[in-house]
Amino acid sequence: MQIILLSGTSGNQLWPLTNGLRSSQFIKILKTENDTYESIFQRTCRQIRKADADAQITVASTKTQASVIQNQMGTKVNICLEPERKSMFSVIALAAAYLRDLQQVPDTEVVAVCPVDVYAGDEYFAAIRQMADIVENGRAKLALLGVVPADANEKYGYIIPETRERISRVRSFEEKPKAAKAEAYLKNGALWNSGVFAFRLGYVLDKAREWIGFTDYEDLYDRYAGLSSVSFDRAVAEKEPDMRVIRYEGLWKDISTWQALSAEMTETSIGHAICDSSCEAVHVINELNVPILCMGLKNLVISASAEGILVSDSGKSTEIAPFVEQMEQRVMFAEKSWGEFRVLDVGDSSMTVKATLNPGYRMNYHSHDYRDEVWTVISGTGRTVVDGMEELVGPGDVITMEAGCKHMVIADTKLELIEVQLGKEIDVHDKHKYEPEG
Repeated sequence: MQIILLSGTSGNQLWPLTNGLRSSQFIKILKTENDTYESIFQRTCRQIRKADADAQITVASTKTQASVIQNQMGTKVNICLEPERKSMFSVIALAAAYLRDLQQVPDTEVVAVCPVDVYAGDEYFAAIRQMADIVENGRAKLALLGVVPADANEKYGYIIPETRERISRVRSFEEKPKAAKAEAYLKNGALWNSGVFAFRLGYVLDKAREWIGFTDYEDLYDRYAGLSSVSFDRAVAEKEPDMRVIRYEGLWKDISTWQALSAEMTETSIGHAICDSSCEAVHVINELNVPILCMGLKNLVISASAEGILVSDSGKSTEIAPFVEQMEQRVMFAEKSWGEFRVLDVGDSSMTVKATLNPGYRMNYHSHDYRDEVWTVISGTGRTVVDGMEELVGPGDVITMEAGCKHMVIADTKLELIEVQLGKEIDVHDKHKYEPEG
């Protein structure tokens, strides 16, 4: 089975842990059985492989997320990059063309599509495997997953099945309704539309060509910016008579807000934090290397990162978005394909960064037009390449690069270094990439 994971942007509801490069699905905040932490993206991939050890995962995302996807999953997943954000139907079409033309997946293979950021139980992924089986066995051309509603929620679309059996034909789709109409849907056995689908690869490619008329992956990629916005339901599902929906009744939550996330935390604090015995319903997540002390507090969410500090009543934490949108600040932390970086200080003509490279990884060979750089190795061993000259480096070594100089660093072990950038125009776009020499 092929799995397409749709990785959209998460907004800023989990600020200060999120920023322009770090979406909520990539924050390592969920505790595992081994007392380590994983992101919901890593959790989703793990649960997929538990349901189907042979599943091939392709993440449909944008370029800004490529590095963190590689950092967290390496070569265990494929990545299909959108040129820009488009509707679900467009990204599914692009990912399908990617599978057929770049990964050589046959048209007859079954593909399941699901969002990457749903907090669900293992049975959810077992149901996706069953959806694929329905298509594989010829019982339907298109299979859907409908979630048994917990309430008459206005933020979900609804699927109206013909029967209340676990697997049923679909009578109709309904857009996000007002509460009164949603109540009426529930009385008729309606299900929340989870945005999970299964089909044969050739099926969705044929539907995409009817709407778009492209020839292959490269043609679709080149024309992507001009595509009109249309939902998958409108373009495909609402027109398909040979369709089944599976009823799913189990854990299925959106935890992209502080209130929802704190409800799923198995401990009151992550990171260096102390709460005295008088604290009640206080959750602290601290990514800084300084302690947070909480005394006599109730019903609070506290989060500290390189991006900022949040102290909020748990209920009010869902209202932070408009305030975060007013803030103007450079990205202070990001996971990269080679490791991570954290900004330590920003001056008028300087910026100091701590970079951590994972063993066996390297930065791109690159140069800058408007800034000099000084690297100081603080731990680990590796090699630097400066204008084609390679040198071994270790703790205490200092490497100086003037503007225009080509350079990169390679980590033989875990390598930590302090990078001081010096110049009047320090900008993330001041970078030229090259192929390594020699």
